[in-house]
Amino acid sequence: MLSEFEAHIKNHFPFLQGRPILIACSGGLDSVVLTHLAHKLGWDITLAHCNFNLRGKESDGDEAFVRDLAKQLGVGVEVKSFETSSYVETHRGSVQMGARRLRYDWFKSLLETGSYDYVLTAHHADDSLETFLINLSRGTGVDGLSGIPAQNGKIVRPLLPFSRRELQDFAATQNVEWREDSSNQETKYLRNKIRHQLAPELKGLHPSFLENFKSTQEHLRNSKNLLGIYTDQLKARLFEETDGLIRVNTNQLLQLKPLEPHLYELFKEFGFREWDDVKGLLTAPSGKEVHSTTHRMLKDREDLILAEKHEKSNQNFLVSAKETAIKTPIRLQFEEVKIMGQTSKQTIFVDKEKLNYPLLLRNWEKGDYFYPFGMQGKKKLSKFFKDEKMDVFSKEKQWLLCSGDAVVWVVGQRMDDRFKVEPSTQTILKITLLL
Repeated sequence: MLSEFEAHIKNHFPFLQGRPILIACSGGLDSVVLTHLAHKLGWDITLAHCNFNLRGKESDGDEAFVRDLAKQLGVGVEVKSFETSSYVETHRGSVQMGARRLRYDWFKSLLETGSYDYVLTAHHADDSLETFLINLSRGTGVDGLSGIPAQNGKIVRPLLPFSRRELQDFAATQNVEWREDSSNQETKYLRNKIRHQLAPELKGLHPSFLENFKSTQEHLRNSKNLLGIYTDQLKARLFEETDGLIRVNTNQLLQLKPLEPHLYELFKEFGFREWDDVKGLLTAPSGKEVHSTTHRMLKDREDLILAEKHEKSNQNFLVSAKETAIKTPIRLQFEEVKIMGQTSKQTIFVDKEKLNYPLLLRNWEKGDYFYPFGMQGKKKLSKFFKDEKMDVFSKEKQWLLCSGDAVVWVVGQRMDDRFKVEPSTQTILKITLLL
């Protein structure tokens, strides 16, 4: 197996040679075999072991085994002890998912130290089959069926072409010792039930079942890549991104056939799961919204607008008379000038003597009104926004520069007529929104 492994690395991961690498080592067969293979190739490796403290003395025995293995091979070792049960109680979810988050968060922190370039995990072909069957049982698309990725950023999985049987054979011929995790035998977990009951039955259907399965997944990965290219081209044509918002014309979406799979591919990355709601938004009245855990999708006239979810800021920011510029929450510049220049949405000129300091910068609220520059009488901001055809997201992000209770400037939109420069003005203040 060593020669096949070396050839696989040269063909697909030549960048690993000579780089400082972490190997995620539980002490089980898969990770111990990976450790020995990497060591035989002369790699610069350090073992990374997670003690999840879920199996008492057995967990401590695994940790001791990995420490001893590192000592025998003359390589470094990193060990992290987790209070997994407490973490799961706090964050909810399954023990398996909690342990997975803890493990990968720790790997990320180790990579961020700069001491290591990559983390290797020992996922193999049987793991990929089990993951395929788990995803199949839960309902999934091409993403869930195309297998565990061989590389995800700094996480590399070099054993995916090899079966568990090949790892066992290598361990037997090389007299490699490892630890058995007793929890792997418990069929109360779906993965273990598939591993011990379903997968052996499937492999018994055909002598080359696993090899055929790997070929099938390769075809699925190729289809996934082809679909990704098409989807990227479609997004480039349909998506218009401005100020962090993505706008998509609903009429163009409705022309896509078949509609449902197009919507799935276009919007799945934004966390949406209720596809009937997304589809219904195309013909819904303006103002209707659909939410995912990370994004909001708004129907705005003939468009859908996508925005990341953010906590709404209710903070107020004070601006003293001495300020010449501020950077938070937006960038404004204040400058006394002798002559009034050209006004615009980004630049206004006001009579400084009419201002009561400190000025207040805040988000707009329902009931706010102002006296639009160049017009007679006051106007509610809600009506102004409607006339300007501003969408909900833009209104939520709108800042007001105020003097006391009076609006001086709907920032980036229009100033208030009460603060305009007049013939009697002694000091002209130029205020600029810096983009």
